[in-house]
Amino acid sequence: MKHLFCCTLVLATLSVAGTSFGHAQQAKQLDVKKIVVTAPVEAQAVPALLDENGVEFQPIDQVNWKGFPYKPQASFRIAHTGKEILVHYRVTEASVRAVAPTDNGKVWEDACAEFFVSPEGNDCYYNFECNCAAKLLIQGGRPGDRPMADPAVVATVKRWSSLGDTPFEERVGECTWELALVIPATAFFRHHIDTLDGRVMKGNFYKCGDMLQTPHYLSWSPIRLERPQFHCPQFFGTLRFE
Repeated sequence: MKHLFCCTLVLATLSVAGTSFGHAQQAKQLDVKKIVVTAPVEAQAVPALLDENGVEFQPIDQVNWKGFPYKPQASFRIAHTGKEILVHYRVTEASVRAVAPTDNGKVWEDACAEFFVSPEGNDCYYNFECNCAAKLLIQGGRPGDRPMADPAVVATVKRWSSLGDTPFEERVGECTWELALVIPATAFFRHHIDTLDGRVMKGNFYKCGDMLQTPHYLSWSPIRLERPQFHCPQFFGTLRFE
């Protein structure tokens, strides 16, 4: 999603733990399984590895804004190795687009899957936004100080897409695609993380496509704001790493 900030919209009744207000749904929680590996994990091997370890998909199905009711089928699953986070997305939607030509481009305008995460559970967070042709954008920091990651850092994230890695204009017609990321702990370029073991982080997972024929903004954990906005760590869910 286009990079906006919503700090002024934080609701006074929101708790530190991330629960939502009134009768609204509470922020979600997820245990992140540790997988023991003996060799580096390649991105194209992530789906089979997660299958072997029984890691289940979680739906990205929260339609938070009435003005954008379209809900493609989108889900993710996540695990870790102690040094790397493994993420696998599966999407079926009415059209796909991958126009961004390079990393750190406007990938949110394409068919895009996103992972926002705060390693310390505060307002310092990272956004990993990847389109369906495996072009990746990474930013990190606090509102007002969130530079893009150096290209050398972005290059450390291994990626695989079932649609390949060549940019293309919008293709209209139902399409199912998959995306896998291997995110090393070093990609949190404003932190020093020795191990992911036992960490509790805050985060959310999104599916969007600002410039698709039917724009949409789905989330895993619900967002209670008036307008589409993903840069809102106060609504992140909880991720508990084994």
